[in-house]
Amino acid sequence: MIIIDGSQSEKSISAFANLEELLKDVMQEDQMANRVVTDVLVNNEAFSEIYPHQAEDIACSEISSIEVRSVPMAEMAVDMSAELGKVAQMMAHGSREVARLFRAASDTDALELFQDLLDVTRDFMGMLGELRTNYTDGALPDFAEKTEKFSSLLSEMGDVLENEDWILLADLLEYEFIPLCDDWRATSEILHKQVVEHMAQ
Repeated sequence: MIIIDGSQSEKSISAFANLEELLKDVMQEDQMANRVVTDVLVNNEAFSEIYPHQAEDIACSEISSIEVRSVPMAEMAVDMSAELGKVAQMMAHGSREVARLFRAASDTDALELFQDLLDVTRDFMGMLGELRTNYTDGALPDFAEKTEKFSSLLSEMGDVLENEDWILLADLLEYEFIPLCDDWRATSEILHKQVVEHMAQ
C-alpha cells in the first residue's frame, strides 16, 4: 500500500525493485509539483537515510506499506525563513562557547565544536541565499556587502586555524563573528517578512 499525503495510490509496491526507485517515481507525480517531502514512513516507521542512497539497498519485497507526507514549497519557505533568526542566535552562542574553550586551552573540544559551527554557518548561508533568490526577487538590504564581509572573515579564520593560533581565533569569533551573527539575525527577520509578503501576493 502506497499512501501519498493521506490518499492511497493506485500503484503497487511490488512494481518497484527498491525504495529509492519507488520514491523517485512518487516525486514525479503531478501532485508532488512544488512540494517538499517532510516524512517517509516505511512499514509505519519513520525512515531517513543514514548514508547516501540507502533507500536503494531496501528491497520493496521487505515493504508492506509506505507513506509519504509533504508540504507546499511555499509553506516550507515561510517556516524555514522564520527559523533562520534562531539559527543565527545559535551560531553566536556556539562561537562564544568555542572561544571560551580555546581560551581554556581545551583545543580538541574547541576544534570539534568549531567544525560544527562552520557546518551550521555553511547551511545557514546556503538557505539564506536560496530563500532570497526564490522569494524576494533578489532584494535584501546590504546582502552582498554582508556576505562578502562574512566570507572574508571565514577565510581569515581558516588561515588562523592553519597557523594554530587559538587565541587569535577566539578573538575573531568573539569580536567579529558574533556581531556579524547579530547582523544576520536582523537580516533573517527582514527576509521572513519578505517571504510572507511574497506568499500573500
